[in-house]
Amino acid sequence: MDRRRRQRRTPARLAGLIAAVFALTACSATKSATTTTAPSAARGPASGTATATTSRSASTGTPPPISSGPSGAAESTAAESTAAESALPASVLAGSSEPVALEPSPAPGESASTPPEELTAAQTTTRTHGFVSTISEIDPAIAARMGSSWHPGCPVPLSDLRYLTVAYRGFDGTDHDGELVVAASVATDVTDIFSQLYDAGYPIASMRLVDDFGGSDDASMSADNSSAFNCRPVTGGGGFSEHSYGTAIDLNPVENPYLSGSLVLPPAGRAFVDRPDAPGVIQPGDAVVSAFRSHGWTWGGTWSGPIDYQHFSVSGR
Repeated sequence: MDRRRRQRRTPARLAGLIAAVFALTACSATKSATTTTAPSAARGPASGTATATTSRSASTGTPPPISSGPSGAAESTAAESTAAESALPASVLAGSSEPVALEPSPAPGESASTPPEELTAAQTTTRTHGFVSTISEIDPAIAARMGSSWHPGCPVPLSDLRYLTVAYRGFDGTDHDGELVVAASVATDVTDIFSQLYDAGYPIASMRLVDDFGGSDDASMSADNSSAFNCRPVTGGGGFSEHSYGTAIDLNPVENPYLSGSLVLPPAGRAFVDRPDAPGVIQPGDAVVSAFRSHGWTWGGTWSGPIDYQHFSVSGR
């Protein structure tokens, strides 16, 4: 009797154990699905953005948050998905099929908003833009260059002259560095005058020492070169020119020629005898005349004859 009861109980216990195993398996599968499925898992773009954000954090040395378990992992994934969605364009959130390019992670030390090459360009523009000038005494190197424009017997010693560098706008629309030698007494005024010309946008073809042309006024004019000091006689006459004192400047000689009867110097200036409204041509009362007049200089374009459109001087000669 007892043996039969034990035999009946054994199949029942086995059935109960099998049912329990199936129940545990089903429960485990349900928990696994709940843990691994997050709102961002169904969105390809959002998942990619979350990955990029994590990569950017890793590149800066910030560790990702540590989860305490399956539930914590699901909450972290959902939070990352929400942050990623907020950073996505509206077209992606609306389900647009257009591809979206993700921003690359900046390298350490780089700005995420301004590319390094743009920063470099901006810094270069800042360094080179604007008027600059220098004034210095005639040192041995400059004195050696002035072998054709100055010699013993000139009305002023080298110690009374100054070497200037000034920025100017060229006919090509870019900035250039020019050089002049003028009297020490007018050096500061001259740099201010050329600062005004620069600000006015007045173009200059060339500005080199006349010595680069062998001290020849004719060669310098033909090259449309603006110059100042040159120990030489007055054009068409005797005695020292005002240039011999460093108190006269010739500006754009081709566009502003010297006229004496039928003589036009330089010859290329004949195209500008009628004073056309063209770049580099000096006109009565314009910014060039005003800049020189503000420091007491006189324009040769107002002379009754000869007329020297290129010439400005302190004495009016």
